[in-house]
Amino acid sequence: MDIEVTRGVLDALCEMSGAAHPHEACGILLGEGAQITAAIPTRNVHPDPETHFEIDPQALIDAHRMEREGGPAIMGYYHSHPNGDARPSATDRAMAAGDGKLWAIVAGSTVTLWRDERDAFAALSYRVIDR
Repeated sequence: MDIEVTRGVLDALCEMSGAAHPHEACGILLGEGAQITAAIPTRNVHPDPETHFEIDPQALIDAHRMEREGGPAIMGYYHSHPNGDARPSATDRAMAAGDGKLWAIVAGSTVTLWRDERDAFAALSYRVIDR
């Protein structure tokens, strides 16, 4: 499956990540089919936000509720690595659910996309669209 990401989402991910520095930014990726069309920023509620992230549980509940009511689907999640690269860390793997959701990881102006598979993250390519 070819994943498409809107230019607006990519720009927003980089902007939100820069604004959160030196903490990790995090949030929820929304879309439909194979298109990521929106990113909802959330509070990083982890007690050590400079090296870890935890999406605010209320934001997840709200996103699931919107999806059930006919809103956009939860495609996955994003977070930043303020002082690292845009690849999953050992901490990311330890915290991952193996649920097949997409993860976008932002480091500076680089955004990579991964699928959270049962035992590892699989790197994904994506196409930028101007929607």
